[in-house]
Amino acid sequence: MPIVLAAITLVFHLLTIRGYGYFRDEMYYLANGEHLGFGYVEHPPLIGIIAALVRAVLGTSLFGIRLTPALAGAATVGLTAQSARELGGGRFAQTLAGIGMMLAPVVVSLTSILSMNAFDILFWAICVWLVIRILKTDDTRLWLVFGAVAGIGLENKISILFLGFGVGVGLVLGRRWNHLRSRGFWLGAGLAVLFFVPYVVWQQVHGWPLREFMTRARELKNVALSPASFVLEQFLLMGPLSAPLWLGGLGYFLFSREAARYRALGWAYLAVLALFLVAGNAKPYYLAPAYTGLFAGGSVLVERLAAQRKLLRAAAITLVGGGGLLSLPLAKPVLSEDALVRYMAAIGMKPSSGERQALGRLPQLFADMHGWPELAETTARVYAALPPDERAKACIFAQNYGQAGAIDLFGPRYGLPKAISGHNMYWIWGPRDCTGEVLIVIGQRRTELEPLFTSVELGTMYTCVDCMPYENDKPIWIARGLRIPMKELWPRAKSFI
Repeated sequence: MPIVLAAITLVFHLLTIRGYGYFRDEMYYLANGEHLGFGYVEHPPLIGIIAALVRAVLGTSLFGIRLTPALAGAATVGLTAQSARELGGGRFAQTLAGIGMMLAPVVVSLTSILSMNAFDILFWAICVWLVIRILKTDDTRLWLVFGAVAGIGLENKISILFLGFGVGVGLVLGRRWNHLRSRGFWLGAGLAVLFFVPYVVWQQVHGWPLREFMTRARELKNVALSPASFVLEQFLLMGPLSAPLWLGGLGYFLFSREAARYRALGWAYLAVLALFLVAGNAKPYYLAPAYTGLFAGGSVLVERLAAQRKLLRAAAITLVGGGGLLSLPLAKPVLSEDALVRYMAAIGMKPSSGERQALGRLPQLFADMHGWPELAETTARVYAALPPDERAKACIFAQNYGQAGAIDLFGPRYGLPKAISGHNMYWIWGPRDCTGEVLIVIGQRRTELEPLFTSVELGTMYTCVDCMPYENDKPIWIARGLRIPMKELWPRAKSFI
């Protein structure tokens, strides 16, 4: 059953793989893949390695870059079903757990695009399955495997640290002292730390840019949620009609005699939740990977309660599956833009974002899939209109990594040079060979450019449909004659956010 559910998940993602187009972050990760290293401003190095491999093997088509997150999503669903099986669940429990994870809105969203989050969910799912195996068999040697998986996961996203914290707290509160005293547990922890060291060293060498990024994001970009709002978002992200299932799983681990040996899993979830609530600036989807175990435990509980009640089993499948299908258009582009707007209006939903940005008629996830090829094409028209001698030394400056990533991905077909920007890793990559003699600038204010250049001319205006409003109606300037050396200007361009 786990393999069947994984296959169904993969087929679904492949059939809906194009969505509305390239997502902003996907283009940035492809750029990361062209600058491999031990780290990046806002994340560890694994996504860059994956992007580089994808580019080399599959190219940069939407199918190519989204196949790997689709595979990660399929594997996550299969592991959720397998965890239910490991807990003693039969075919029904495995099916219910897999469907719950397969159709959870946040999981559908995160495994639909190339990002660290798709793989983060998978690493957590592997780790949760391993913890269940360890608690079931008391084979402490498996902590070494856990440590290796967690260590590789840390090279993908540092949120695995929260899982490690939760597991440690869970073992203490679950009174599984034999594991805490075991050599395997501490060797596994040491192995995870060993994997993480190169990224920590990279951060230290570069002046801890992640700390600056997180501070600025908290102060200027991310919406701060109250603890109550954060918890409420969990019900929406995992699917409101699936809440009885994962809440049942939490109760199963914490209170069921049958699940006494797995008590640590219930405490681990609560510990991670508490940590996010105390942090105060965590985005609600950060907790999404913690639900594989709860779906598995809840499904086993439902199977036990409905052992002789086929109607109850059918109701559970209908509730979880039906609720997931109703939420599907809000999680992944399966409707046209106009149909989605009508659907949202019909169910009383408004576009949402976890950031302090004005929205158009689409949620931010979907809006950020619009306008990027058009931006490259518009910029190319300005570039092509330059005299040949100016075109040979012209550079393109973008305000953010979305704009820069679009120029890098779509620009080669128009003969555009690689973009430069002060945003996150683009700032660390520097101005390349740009001298500032001729600079095509996307979206900056004229009053900010005129003191820096001898002349500033409007090349054209860029407009986009259904993109994020702050990307629409942007001037594209032709700035000539930088008054100061580029190496003096570049430090002022830095924007870690």
